Amino acid sequence: MAGAGPALKFIGTHEGTAGPSTFKENVWRNQRMPTVDGLEIIGEHPEAVGIEVTGTMQATFTRVFVHRALHGIHLTKRNRNVIISECHLYHNRGIGIFLDRVNLHQINITNCHISYNGAGGIVVHSGPGGVRNLQICGCDIEGNMDPDGPPTANVLIEGFSGGVGEGTIVGCTLQHTHNAPNSANIRFIGSAEGNEPNVKNFTIADNVLSDVSVNIDLQYARGVTIMGNTMWRGYSRDILVENSSNIIVGPNIFDRNPSYNGASENKRGILFRDCTDCILSGMQIKDVFHKRGGLVLERCRRFNITYCSIYNCEGCGILLDDIEHVRVSDCIILDYRPEAKNPIALRLIKGKNNMIVGNLFGGKVEIAPRSAHIEDNYYGY
Repeated sequence: MAGAGPALKFIGTHEGTAGPSTFKENVWRNQRMPTVDGLEIIGEHPEAVGIEVTGTMQATFTRVFVHRALHGIHLTKRNRNVIISECHLYHNRGIGIFLDRVNLHQINITNCHISYNGAGGIVVHSGPGGVRNLQICGCDIEGNMDPDGPPTANVLIEGFSGGVGEGTIVGCTLQHTHNAPNSANIRFIGSAEGNEPNVKNFTIADNVLSDVSVNIDLQYARGVTIMGNTMWRGYSRDILVENSSNIIVGPNIFDRNPSYNGASENKRGILFRDCTDCILSGMQIKDVFHKRGGLVLERCRRFNITYCSIYNCEGCGILLDDIEHVRVSDCIILDYRPEAKNPIALRLIKGKNNMIVGNLFGGKVEIAPRSAHIEDNYYGY
């Protein structure tokens, strides 16, 4: 593609939803399921794009390879029931798969390699009407950020006007690169306007995530479940959640494996700030260094923290600062490193109406007066 713009552009006229009653007859007869299969597109112009689609129903892209272009697959305005499968979107200057201010419901992205695209791997900017039913499954998504470019992520979802909801990121490998500014594997950015976040109702499960500044970054999100993931090499944080609610972080592994280069440099840890109504259960957090704690809550309300194992964290295992109605129970918090001197298992700086009950602490506990009910803990140090 030696000119500017898309090598292939599909322009449909569908203005309805995915419901059968909203379709005009000419869409069913002449426009349904435009398909591209087994095609390579090479960008030979700074503004060349692989494929652009707008106004389509059932657009299907399989075994497509786009490289050296601006964007790989570009979805604009309004589309329904899109499938992108078995595609290679590799080393493009912009974004691998770009949902650009689009009104789009029902899109499946599966079994793709999306790597070394400078402005993001899968990037979603919702337009009026929003994006719903986004499934990202079984993909390898790596290194989609330019070290000399603005911050982005391997999967970046921004709510804008219509919001993004009802989605999954399941069974993927997401990693690289920590030397890009504020890099992330998965980043949700909702709107701060209105009463509720407009990035909502997502499941992030059974993925492998590593080697970025923040593995999962949620801002103004609601209704997100994170479980079954393996994370390491979060150079700033493994998980950062701000101004969000109804977040569940279940059994996940947050580790520091010494067999990886740079293992001593990444700081890692989990931070919730200005969040409400969350459950943290069954996590294993190990070897968080150069942070206030392995798990930190700042200005949070109504958290249930149970059955977590937190080991060898500098600062302390759990740090709670300005919290209310938070319960910590049935956790094991130890620092068994030989060099650890007088480790602190839990520190509660400020709060009220909290409970610290039934835990096994392998270190000191520092709790501000009248900030919590404390009962049935074992202090094994």
